[in-house]
Amino acid sequence: MIRRMTAADTDAVVKIWLEASIIAHDFVPAEFWIQRVDQLRDCYLPAAKTYVCEEGGAVVGFLSLLDSTLAALFVLPESQGGGIGSQLLEYVQDAGSELSLTVYKLNHHSIAFYERHGFSVQQEQLDPHTGQPELLMLWR
Repeated sequence: MIRRMTAADTDAVVKIWLEASIIAHDFVPAEFWIQRVDQLRDCYLPAAKTYVCEEGGAVVGFLSLLDSTLAALFVLPESQGGGIGSQLLEYVQDAGSELSLTVYKLNHHSIAFYERHGFSVQQEQLDPHTGQPELLMLWR
């Protein structure tokens, strides 16, 4: 079931973000992600419109939007590959007309996922926080 995130979901969302970020972005030191947990919890999540996917009473994935920017899409590592990310993305695609996002260029799995969902690369740039190249992608 997909629904809006509540305050009670915060710990689960932060856990998913941290675990999935460390695995998906193994080219960035894990400490980078660990140091940003408080910022995610206290700044980014309150500013975003976040949806969670709940299965069996547990949050297994989430998606955050800042206006028409897909700021985050993460699924619990042990639940990946089962369509949760697709469900979340299609949920917001059905309600909108355009989405943009940035994804690390070395995150080939996520790039392929977004391309399967109709996103196309618009430009390449450097992430100012990590110095890693990232792609700006757009869906209309």
